[in-house]
Amino acid sequence: MSLVYHTGRILGPGSRVLSAVAKTYRPFKLLFAAYKWIVVGPFLAFSTVVIGALIILLSGLGAPNFASRVFATAWAKLNSAVSMMTVTHKNMENLDPNRSYVIVSNHQSLYDIYVLYGFLGIDIKWVMKQELRAVPVLGAACEAMGHIIIDRSNTDAALNSINSARSRIVDGISVVFFPEGTRSRNGDLKTFKKGAFRFALEMGLPILPVVIHGTKDILPSDSIDLMPGQETIEILPVIETAGRTSNDLAQITRQAREQIGQALAHSERGFTSF
Repeated sequence: MSLVYHTGRILGPGSRVLSAVAKTYRPFKLLFAAYKWIVVGPFLAFSTVVIGALIILLSGLGAPNFASRVFATAWAKLNSAVSMMTVTHKNMENLDPNRSYVIVSNHQSLYDIYVLYGFLGIDIKWVMKQELRAVPVLGAACEAMGHIIIDRSNTDAALNSINSARSRIVDGISVVFFPEGTRSRNGDLKTFKKGAFRFALEMGLPILPVVIHGTKDILPSDSIDLMPGQETIEILPVIETAGRTSNDLAQITRQAREQIGQALAHSERGFTSF
């Protein structure tokens, strides 16, 4: 693991080094600021409209899973590349692409969407907040692909939306939850809500904890301060739910959070000083 000493502190590899360089060296910072407004922003809008329209068309013709697997994945990869974000993988042997999972991941940035959609390598459905339905083209495309859109202000309606999606999580298609409920503003892992784990127990599906390292250095929450960098998606050991009941809900939730928290802490400990 390479380390860079700069301005009196140690920076870790990947996104932290690149982001630090971009923020420290004024010419690069100015060039990238221009690039993100002239290239990244317009490309995101253009790709969302064009690919979103194709997804809506294909989904209407009866191929929502194909549209998601091919075109939505391409959308995520293209926008990652244009944003100068690269993604590496860790412990992919923990993932069986032929199984369906309830995937639970930490959430630090909007760029987590690109990482999971573009680089996880399996068919997924998202659990998304209702407000995203109002986003032009994107909301309609997500609904057409069969993503699970919930009203967080209405518990009964949210449960009905999740229950109606049960038939879609089969044959290697997995469902993604951000159990923190929202993005972490400071990088710390928030308390996990139990909905994802309850769903896994009721469906008899294994839980796949996933850790995304570094997206907060690419695009911090509540910010437009985009920076280039390298991210890592880490697949943790599966938590099996076969034979377990609702009495195990709290323990399973705690286990998943501990696994993700330990992986994040291990990443942070890698950045040591001289």
